[in-house]
Amino acid sequence: MTTPLVLYNSLSRSLEEFRPLDPANVRVYSCGPTVYHYAHIGNLRAYVFTDTLSRVLTWKGFPLTHVINITDVGHLTSDADTGDDKMEARARETGQDIWSIAAHYTDAFKRNLEDLNIRQPSRFPLATDHIDGMIDWGTAIEAKHCYRLPDGLYFDTSTVPDYGSLARAATDEGESRIEPTEGKRNAADFAIWRTSAPGENRQMEWDSPWGRGAPGWHLECSVMSRQYLGPRFDIHTGGIDHREIHHPNEIAQNQALSGTPDTGATFWMHNNFLVQRSGKMSKSQGEFLTLQALIDRGFHPLAYRMLCLQAHYRSELDFSWDNLAAAATRLKRLVQTVAALRDRGEGKGAASADPYRERLDAALSDDLNTPRALPVLDELLADKKVSPQDRLAALGDFDAVLGLDLLTLTREALRVRPKDATIDEAGIAERLALRREARANKDYARSDAIRDELAAQGVEVMDGDPLGWDWKVI
Repeated sequence: MTTPLVLYNSLSRSLEEFRPLDPANVRVYSCGPTVYHYAHIGNLRAYVFTDTLSRVLTWKGFPLTHVINITDVGHLTSDADTGDDKMEARARETGQDIWSIAAHYTDAFKRNLEDLNIRQPSRFPLATDHIDGMIDWGTAIEAKHCYRLPDGLYFDTSTVPDYGSLARAATDEGESRIEPTEGKRNAADFAIWRTSAPGENRQMEWDSPWGRGAPGWHLECSVMSRQYLGPRFDIHTGGIDHREIHHPNEIAQNQALSGTPDTGATFWMHNNFLVQRSGKMSKSQGEFLTLQALIDRGFHPLAYRMLCLQAHYRSELDFSWDNLAAAATRLKRLVQTVAALRDRGEGKGAASADPYRERLDAALSDDLNTPRALPVLDELLADKKVSPQDRLAALGDFDAVLGLDLLTLTREALRVRPKDATIDEAGIAERLALRREARANKDYARSDAIRDELAAQGVEVMDGDPLGWDWKVI
């Protein structure tokens, strides 16, 4: 596509034209989940954003190598590098084997991605498969950039230039999240390696020059991005919370190993929070929504993807059940429109669909502006001057980047039965057929009785629905 791709770079706090380091291989690294629990829908927003980015890059003709890591060790209960290892804490809480916990939640995360029509990355590397590389990295930078404390090896942030410039800590109050730790030279210093305390019973620990223990959380991403993408690559993504501590620490490690001010990635990109009226969504609050919870309420996963696409990735996204229902209705309307276009078959049109492709390209080239792209899709599907087959062909381009699966998604697939539903679709169809027969015979008492019977089983008959969906489960 011809419109230059412009992306927001958190390093410069500005929009910049994307120019790949190697046009034959664009390299992207995305911070993956810590697999101690199910991902909540706020976590998953990051991967809808990253998937949109990767789809746009592919659509614009860039060959792509995309890495999403799996954190199965090292992430502490506080992102500010304090507390207990989340994996170890979960193992003690549940009494389960930590490796089994990691495998279970890794599989669950991958199912979430599949349900959201998020493309598989080139690699899903595990932190625990790269312990030797982390030890080698720590050994290489220790003399100039680290110091030892009784609980491990710490990185001295004063030894690299402009530490925290990504977070703009002085103005954005990024460092205020870091609690002082006894013995640290600077509040922002962070652990490269955590030595197990005498008598500590850890399930995951390894021998190292600094004693038996486990790596710090930040080191894994530096090691894996460098191994699979090289010392310099194009884009690093993550949630906006990573901009404040985790990513500045990655950059500091990269600079320490290279001996240069280079940050590793050219672009650092961050999606904003998913928020509820009570605040941003977080597992630490004890109450959080998983994708399965939405499905159990009767929502197709792609309704959540639609909700994400309706907001720009750098804007906060307000979650409510009403907002999700509105996104589901919008998705249903699109599915119905596409089905009607298929039914029309061949036809002639006086206009080309190419202007819609150009507008799609312009919207997505403007920092992945999906809220601007969605109305263009609506206009394309409604434009009777463009033949049905040309509109469907152009829909393929929209589908390629928006990932809503509109070319194959059906009305039947969107009817997700809530977990507590007591009637199956065959039963609903049978009762609706009887109701239509009663209405045709002007037996309105019988018609109303069937409607009430369905309502008692959690099915709302949608008489007069402009979308013509007949029924929904409530």
